[in-house]
Amino acid sequence: MKAIVYQEYGAPEVLKMTEIDQPTPKANEVMIRIYATTVTAGDWRLRKADPFMVRLFFGLFKPKYQVLGHELAGEVVAVGDAVKKFRVGDQVFGSTKTDTGTYAEYYCISEDMPLVHLPKGWNYEEAASIPVGAQTALHFLKQANIQNGQKVLIHGASGSVGTAAVQLAKCFGAEVTGVCSTGNVEMVKSLGASHVIDYKKEDFAKVAEAYDVIFSTVGKTNYAASKHLIKPGGYFLACDASAKDYGVIVRQAFGKLFGIQPVHQVIGGLAAESKDDLNTIKDIIEEGKFRAVIDRVYPIENIVDAHAYVEKGHKKGNVVLAV
Repeated sequence: MKAIVYQEYGAPEVLKMTEIDQPTPKANEVMIRIYATTVTAGDWRLRKADPFMVRLFFGLFKPKYQVLGHELAGEVVAVGDAVKKFRVGDQVFGSTKTDTGTYAEYYCISEDMPLVHLPKGWNYEEAASIPVGAQTALHFLKQANIQNGQKVLIHGASGSVGTAAVQLAKCFGAEVTGVCSTGNVEMVKSLGASHVIDYKKEDFAKVAEAYDVIFSTVGKTNYAASKHLIKPGGYFLACDASAKDYGVIVRQAFGKLFGIQPVHQVIGGLAAESKDDLNTIKDIIEEGKFRAVIDRVYPIENIVDAHAYVEKGHKKGNVVLAV
């Protein structure tokens, strides 16, 4: 099968189209013919080994796993003997969690992974853009026990996680404020944000407002810069937390051991992805309360251009690869 392979860390040009062996599903796996995948920030960071710590988990001198990609949408073309949830011909979408490998024509994945049937009326490109960003947003918003009527600020509201967070917070009944650049203001409003702060014209940290939840989705702010805007008992969420935020989290954990209740809850780290969460998102989609936000669609042969564009950090929502 055709796949995009990289055998060394580096610039987008290390990504090459080549032929590799087609996988065979294990007893509990399905094999999917992939029609769409995505380029995420996680993908280019793995490609570039940025930060350096990536090498400790994915290969010190060269990549241990040579096919990138975490999201997929496609058709089930084979099933293992023990598979019960899917059958050949099913249209599905999902994510690989910490595994990679969707920059390819075929991928084998356990039926128990975050993999569900395509939302009604959606195409493969739309569905491929959903799993990682939406599951990340849902994970953190649930951690904050978000409730109807709360005020939530989404920093980085125009990215993959941010566009999902705006829509999901709105679904939960929150009053949403988004922070983004000038060119994305109207788009963020269209997703359900009641207020939008253009960071090129205004410093969100200087607004005269207090929030129940502040969600940093792209690591461009941290708890220290935001805490004065958070109500007592509120939450600061960071899916791309800074080292300073992790220090706060560690101190918070030690404080709990001695019964010290912090003024705010600071939550960072990696999001847990699950079939249940992806089904929840699918249900919200089919209720008409969530839409795909796709900036660009590249044919997979143009992988170098796609990675170069995403690495610039200015994409609106998601960048999709048509396989």
